[in-house]
Amino acid sequence: MSFRMSNASSGMGVADHSKMTFLELKRKKLHRYVVFKIDEKKKEVVVEKTGGQGECYDDFTASLPESDCRYAVYDFDFVTDEGCQKSKIFFVAWSPSVSRIRSKMLYATSKDRFRRELDGIHYEIQATDPTEMDLEVLRERAY
Repeated sequence: MSFRMSNASSGMGVADHSKMTFLELKRKKLHRYVVFKIDEKKKEVVVEKTGGQGECYDDFTASLPESDCRYAVYDFDFVTDEGCQKSKIFFVAWSPSVSRIRSKMLYATSKDRFRRELDGIHYEIQATDPTEMDLEVLRERAY
């Protein structure tokens, strides 16, 4: 008798380019944000878009599709009450309520494994609509 064990993880790989692009954001500050998507044919998480240092939070949120899931990281710069310049990296699991069930499932089952590949994330936000990842939400978490 043979049977298959159900696999809790989706088996999605992470493209080397995705890891390198994250490191460019984290260490070299080359990007303000990185948007990742799952390439179902390649079965891996790939970079869809990067935002330059001059881009703002509105540019970041505008780069996320209205009706499909994505992962993203955002490098949030701020000044503390003491006047210190700080930076915190946010991981955003974007899963709009109008996206396909299959897409939501795929992103949900792959998230933890992908996030573990990105060493240096300070905070995680799960958002199903833009208000859940408003800039104020980041500010409250970072301070």
